[in-house]
Amino acid sequence: MSSFYGVLGSTGCRFFDPRLSGSITKRSHEILKTTSVWIEKLGYQVIYGDTDSIFVSIGDDKSKSQARELGAELRTYINDKWQSRLKRDFNIKSQLDIEFETHFTKFLMPTIRGIHTVKDQKSIGTKKRYAGVSDGELVFKGLETVRSDWTDLSKDFQQELYRLIFNDQPIEVYIKKIVDELKQGFYDDKLIYKKKIRRKLSDYVNTPPHIKAALLANQKLKEQGDKPTYKHRSLIRYVITLDGVQPLEFNTSKLDYDFYVEKQLKPIADDILPFIGKNFESIAGDQMGLF
Repeated sequence: MSSFYGVLGSTGCRFFDPRLSGSITKRSHEILKTTSVWIEKLGYQVIYGDTDSIFVSIGDDKSKSQARELGAELRTYINDKWQSRLKRDFNIKSQLDIEFETHFTKFLMPTIRGIHTVKDQKSIGTKKRYAGVSDGELVFKGLETVRSDWTDLSKDFQQELYRLIFNDQPIEVYIKKIVDELKQGFYDDKLIYKKKIRRKLSDYVNTPPHIKAALLANQKLKEQGDKPTYKHRSLIRYVITLDGVQPLEFNTSKLDYDFYVEKQLKPIADDILPFIGKNFESIAGDQMGLF
């Protein structure tokens, strides 16, 4: 159904019909909403659900083996319920099969930027952005760590920050250290953005940073008597400097460290710190004002 959704919702498909793609989405929501009600009637808390998955909190009193047993029990219970429901209401055999995928011993689903309460988190949803610990391993979904348009430093910072917090270790010294060393230039090689050019350069009306960098790079290549190489599907590497966006290969300006602190470190920290009663400004304030 997910595959059909992508095709039927595309204007390039000969069978395009927004009613069909919309119906698939609505049916998915209906299935998960009904499933969530069944789970909550059993006494467990559903903390999030989207079009293809449900996250259930089972409390802190279960061992790992008990949690896995419960996951398997819920799977069987839900599948049997749908089998009965579809047979009764439509006289059809259910082809639905919900699976028990992962047990997280620790879990955090950050709110949308700027919203920090658990109540808001549940009501608004988070577009499937979460981090958790499963079998001793950190798992990230939808966060900066797994996204290609964030710098390597931001990914390292996020993974270590979450590791420290999930293991109940202090984070103040680490945050101050990273901000201080960033401003001293220790991480310049990790402050590089990498982004693919998705369209022709001439198609961009509002020029995003990576396109500005590509245009600058092409201009520099022309001035050197070389052929411009950045175009549709090219990968551009660029940095943010005190003189603005610069292509990495031609940059001679000093990096804008305040920008990287504000746009790369702070948003990541502000995703998780409110949950432990802390904030980035109060921890890194002195370092942010230095240099």
